[in-house]
Amino acid sequence: MSDQKTEAAKRRRGPGATRPPAVAAMTPKEVLGVLRRHMVLIILLTIIGLAAGGGACWLLRHRLPKYTAVAFIEVLPPVQTDPMLITTPQVQQNISYGHRLSVADIITRQGTLQQLLARRAISDTKWYRSKDSLQKRLASLKKHLVVRAHRDAAYIQVAMTCGDGQEAADIANEMVTMFVSSYGATKKDEVAQKLKELGDRHDKVSDELTQAETALDEVRNVWDFTDLEQPVGSYYKHTISLKLDQLELQKSDLELAIRQLEADLKILEGLSEGPLNIQITHAIENDQIMLSLKQALVFADARLVSLLVKFGENHRTVREIQEYRDEIETRREIRAEEIGDQLRKSNLASAKDRLTVYRERSDELERLRQEAETKKKELDTARTQYRQREQIRDERREMLNEIKGSLEKLRIIHSDPETPKVREGGIALRPLEQVVSRQWWVWFPGGTVMGFLFSLAIAFLVELANDLVRTPRDVNKYLSVPLLGVIPDASEDRDVRGIDLSRVVSLAPYSILSESYRQCRANLKLSGTGASLKTLLVTSGSAGDGKTCVAVNLATAFVAEDRKVLLIDANFRQPTSEKLFPRGAADSLDDGGTGVGFGLSSLLVGQCGAQEAIRSSGIDGLDIIDAGLLPPNPAELLGSVRMADLLAEQRNNYDYIVIDSPPVLLISDSRVLAKHVDATVVVLNAAATRRGAALRTIRELKDLDANVVGCILLGAPSLKGGYFQEQYKSYRRYQQNVQAAM
Repeated sequence: MSDQKTEAAKRRRGPGATRPPAVAAMTPKEVLGVLRRHMVLIILLTIIGLAAGGGACWLLRHRLPKYTAVAFIEVLPPVQTDPMLITTPQVQQNISYGHRLSVADIITRQGTLQQLLARRAISDTKWYRSKDSLQKRLASLKKHLVVRAHRDAAYIQVAMTCGDGQEAADIANEMVTMFVSSYGATKKDEVAQKLKELGDRHDKVSDELTQAETALDEVRNVWDFTDLEQPVGSYYKHTISLKLDQLELQKSDLELAIRQLEADLKILEGLSEGPLNIQITHAIENDQIMLSLKQALVFADARLVSLLVKFGENHRTVREIQEYRDEIETRREIRAEEIGDQLRKSNLASAKDRLTVYRERSDELERLRQEAETKKKELDTARTQYRQREQIRDERREMLNEIKGSLEKLRIIHSDPETPKVREGGIALRPLEQVVSRQWWVWFPGGTVMGFLFSLAIAFLVELANDLVRTPRDVNKYLSVPLLGVIPDASEDRDVRGIDLSRVVSLAPYSILSESYRQCRANLKLSGTGASLKTLLVTSGSAGDGKTCVAVNLATAFVAEDRKVLLIDANFRQPTSEKLFPRGAADSLDDGGTGVGFGLSSLLVGQCGAQEAIRSSGIDGLDIIDAGLLPPNPAELLGSVRMADLLAEQRNNYDYIVIDSPPVLLISDSRVLAKHVDATVVVLNAAATRRGAALRTIRELKDLDANVVGCILLGAPSLKGGYFQEQYKSYRRYQQNVQAAM
C-alpha cells in the first residue's frame, strides 16, 4: 500500500521532480557574454590601470630613484697550497663554490653589517642619516645590500641599492675594503696561533722521543732481546681488524641504500601528489654540502689508512684523524637526515617500514662495529711491550719530522700575502642607470595587465553576486523543475508598446510575447496526456511576479485554439479580474444588496450557484469567475468540498480551467488549491524572483504533493552575448517576411 502511495506522489510531482540540477560550470559562450555585457567597465578599468602604471613609474623615477652599485671580492681556492712546491692547486668547482658561499654568508652576518655601520665613511652618508635608529639602518642594509657568490667565476658580488648612486658605490666599496682587511687579519691571527701551538707540540714530542728511546733500552736490558726490529715491508692484519673493515664497508653500503631509499621515497611522494621534478630526485646526491663532506671524508679515509699502516690505532694523530673522520661522517649523516626529512613527508607506509628496517640494521651494524673496535683495542693492548714502545719511538720520530716541516711551511704561509684567500676584485663605480623596477616598459604593461585582470574580477563578481533567476540556464542550474517557456521583457518587443500586457495574446497576436505564450501553451499540453491537465493553477512565490498576466494570457492562448476556458480569480485579497475584464450591463447582478456581482466567495459560501457566478469576459470562449468579496476564512473556503465540487462540475463544461491564485510564500491559499488541480505552474519574474524564493516556492508545493509541471520565466531580458538577443532579431525578420508575403 505504501508503494502505491509513493508512486502516486511521484506522478503528482510531475516529470521534472526527480531530475537533478544541472552542472553549474559556465560555458565559453556564457563567459563571452559576461565580457560583452561589461565591456565598458573592462575598458575603463584597463585604461585606469595603464594610467596608474604610468603614474607609479613617474613617481618611482622622479620621487623615489634607486641606483645599484656593484663591487667584487676575489676568492682564492680554499685549499692550503704547499709553499715548498711551485704548483697550481686543482680544486673541484663545487668545493670552490661552497667556499665562496661560506664567505658570502660571513659578509651578510649581523656582526659584519654592524661593523660596517660603525665606520665613519658610512655614518657620513645621507642614507645613514635618513634612518633614525640602528635597527632601521640594519634592516635597510640587510634588504638593499645583496651579496652573491658566482658559481663559475672566483668572485663574490657585493651590490648596494639606494637613492644616491655615489653613496651606493661608496657603501659597496667600504664593505669590500672592510671585509678584506678584517678577514685577512683574522686568517693571519689563526696562522700565528697555529705556529705557537705547533712549537709547543715540537718541544713535547722531542721529550717523548727521548723517553721512548730510553724505554726501548730498558726493554732490551730487561728481556734481553737481541733482534727486536720488524722486517721492512712485513705487515700482518688480524681477523678482528678484517671484521671491523668489513662492518664499516657494510655500514657504508647500508647508508648508501638508505639514501637511495630516501630518494625513492621522494619519487613515490611525487607520484602520489603530482608530476615529479627530476631535480628533487637527485637532491640528496647533488647536494653541495654533501659533496664537500664526501670529498673531505675521502681525504680523511686515505689519511687514516696511511697513518694506521705507519703508527697503529693508538697514535695521537691517528685518533685525531679518526675523530675528524667521525665528525665528517656525523655531519654527513645529519645532512642526509635533514634532506631526507624533507623528502619523506608523503612516503608510502610500506616504504617507511623498509626505511625503518634499514635504519635498525644500521644501528645493529654500528653496535657490531663498536664491539669489533673494542676487541681490536683489547688486542692492541695485548701486544708485546716491545712492539708498543718501538711503535711509540717510530711515531715520535716521524711526528717530529712532520712538525719540523709544518713549522717551516707555516712560517712561509704567515708571510704569504695570499694567505687570507680573499682580496679586492674590483671597485664599484657610480651607476648611471636606475634599477629595472623603475623602467617604463615594466610599469605601463604591468599596470595595463593588472587593470584588465581587476576589471575581469569585478565583472565576474557582479555576475556571481546576482542571485536573480534571469535566464533559462539559471532555471536548469538551480531549480529542479522543467522550464515550460520564457516570456521576454516587454521593452524588447516594439509591437506591444501601449498595450495591456495581461491581454497581449488577444491584442497583439503577432508579437514576440504572444508567440512566447503560445509556446508555453504547447509545452504545457505536452506535459500531460488527454484530459490529465484540464485544471491549471498559476501561482508565484511573491506578489508582483506577474502570475495574473501569465494566467490571463495562457487562458487567451487556449481560447485561440477554439477551446472553451474558465478563468477563476482566487486571489480574494487582491482581485484583478474585474479590472482586466470590466463587467457589462448584463453581468451587473445584485449580490445581496452589496452592489457587487457574485464571485467565487459568494459561490463557496452558498449565496449563489455556479451559473450565477460565471460571467462572460467579452472574448468568445473565455468565461470568468471573479474573486468576489473578501471572506473571513479564504483558505478554508478554497480547501472546502464546495471548491472541489466546483472544479469537478466545470471540468465537464470547459476544456480548460485556469486559476489565478495568491502568492505561495505570503498566503496559504495557493497551497490548499494545489491539492484540487491537475497541474501547478510557477511563475518566476526575471527582474524580481531570487533563487532562494524560487526554491522555497517549489519545495513547499512539492511537499504538499502538488503536481508542479514546470515554471514560466517572465520578463527575461536579452542580455548582451545571450541567446535571446539573436532570437528576437530572427523572429522580427521572419515576421516581416510573413507580413510582406500577405
